Amino acid sequence: MYNILVCDDERDITDALKIYLTTEGYKVYTAFNGQEAVDVALKEDIQLVIMDIMMPVMDGMTAMTKIREEKNVPVIMLTAKGEDTDKILGLTVGADDYVTKPFNPVELIARVKSQIRRYMTLGGGNIEKDCLKNGGIELTNATKEVRLDGEKVNLTPTEFDILKFLMEHVGNVYSPRDIYEAVWHETPYGSESAVAVHIRHLREKIEIDPGNPRYIKVIWGQGYKLEKQ
Repeated sequence: MYNILVCDDERDITDALKIYLTTEGYKVYTAFNGQEAVDVALKEDIQLVIMDIMMPVMDGMTAMTKIREEKNVPVIMLTAKGEDTDKILGLTVGADDYVTKPFNPVELIARVKSQIRRYMTLGGGNIEKDCLKNGGIELTNATKEVRLDGEKVNLTPTEFDILKFLMEHVGNVYSPRDIYEAVWHETPYGSESAVAVHIRHLREKIEIDPGNPRYIKVIWGQGYKLEKQ
């Protein structure tokens, strides 16, 4: 699951975008002016921003610039029909793409998927990096080695792959089915319980108190996540 921030001062537009994106499996955060967008983007683990240009408090161009000072996430700007100047300016100051209002939902989703795919392929959000770090956990993919507070932890290959997947997506919640498909690379048929067993073993190895975990959290009714440290 990827997190998307939608910012527009017209609530019917943010509501519509949230419906389209949620239906596609994305988690959506909303903001209604540029300052709110900056606050959310810097606080949450956001993989993509969809931002209107003309907004109160802070315009979209300024907000995008401030977000880019801290995070290099892709930004899709929303522009009014025929406002070519806005499109050119947006791309010039750093927008990755733009969508014209009123937008076509199919086109919007295609552009969102394209930008997230490119961002993750190029290493966004720790994807494809050889060394992943979160708190006291250090995972080195090349050597398949995990250290906790400097001490080596012996994990099985499956435990390593589950931890790697969660560390690549820190803060995101994944169901047992999601984790199974990502790690085993096949569709589960009643095998999701295997994930719970491996998570339990993994906790016993990386948590000081497995009953009160610091890193791997259960989100009841939803799944698991690796807490950002």
